[in-house]
Amino acid sequence: METVANKIAVEKVKSSKIQDVDFDNLSFGSVYSDHMLVCDYKDGKWNAPKVVPYQPITLDPSAKIFHYGQSIFEGMKAYKDEDGKVWLFRPLENFKRFNRSAQRLAIPEVPESYFMDGLNTLIQVESDWVPQNPGSSLYIRPFIFASGNGFHASPANEYKFIIACAPSGAYFSGKVKVLIEETYSRAANGGVGYAKAGGNYAGQFYPTKLAADKGYQQVIWTDDNTHEFIEEAGAMNVFVRINDTLMTAPTSDRILDGITRKSILDIAKDEGIKTEVRKISVHELVEAAENGSLKEMFGAGTAAVVSPISGFGYHGKDYDLPDLKDSYASLLKKRITDIQYNRAEDKFGWRYEVIQ
Repeated sequence: METVANKIAVEKVKSSKIQDVDFDNLSFGSVYSDHMLVCDYKDGKWNAPKVVPYQPITLDPSAKIFHYGQSIFEGMKAYKDEDGKVWLFRPLENFKRFNRSAQRLAIPEVPESYFMDGLNTLIQVESDWVPQNPGSSLYIRPFIFASGNGFHASPANEYKFIIACAPSGAYFSGKVKVLIEETYSRAANGGVGYAKAGGNYAGQFYPTKLAADKGYQQVIWTDDNTHEFIEEAGAMNVFVRINDTLMTAPTSDRILDGITRKSILDIAKDEGIKTEVRKISVHELVEAAENGSLKEMFGAGTAAVVSPISGFGYHGKDYDLPDLKDSYASLLKKRITDIQYNRAEDKFGWRYEVIQ
């Protein structure tokens, strides 16, 4: 495999802004670290990545990102343990999904070394920005967008790959109340729902606003054809516990292959929890809520890890979920975060140390 680790130029900031950051009161993704990784695609190839001071980007008004939406991203985190070591969680899975997204949007794929060596170099430079407070982490955002110019509807000839970081506290606090969507769709068969494309998220904002106007915090997306089957929870994969069985929808070209989702399924099996990956109908969910067999629902994703759901609305009626003392959600979140923060054995080989 080609390596670029020794070819990555590093330009450090003259003066760090880290002393101005209140690490005890971090909101999610609103404070940015000193540096970012930048890599340009020109003349049919990716140039060597470089680490530069975090700064604005200048683009021509005809840059194709503004007109045809060629943009993908990933969400990752770096964690600092009690000894000050820095860890990533399954970064190769993020890299693989990044390139699957790139392929679907006709964006040139990034070589593995550019992604992994670039990520390692950036996190080494920014190691002081990885918070050690409980529940905090350094959120990492790799993304690519079309920087080439032109009003003609075709893939760009130039792209920019960037990794930027934001020290962040806990993403969600408390449980959320969700509305099962009956009109709008997040994704369609044959579309780009499985890719982390920027447009997927832009299309969610309006239906989510409508749900918020009704008093809900998030939307449960249903299938695009019949709206009979639940698929995702907001920007997260969704899990349902009926009696003692934990279920989630199968991945498809509409559903993101979540890394947290896969990890939860593996840990649940390791805990002896019965799991099922299958279609879950809204009718089944409502029936389980009415007869008391619906014990839990939660979203799963990088930002929150696990986000418990307190209840859902459907057809103008609200259904509350029980408040369990020993929930699967809390057990699974603890198992994952203990691995991420190097507090427990990693029997799966998911933890990845950033050598400083």
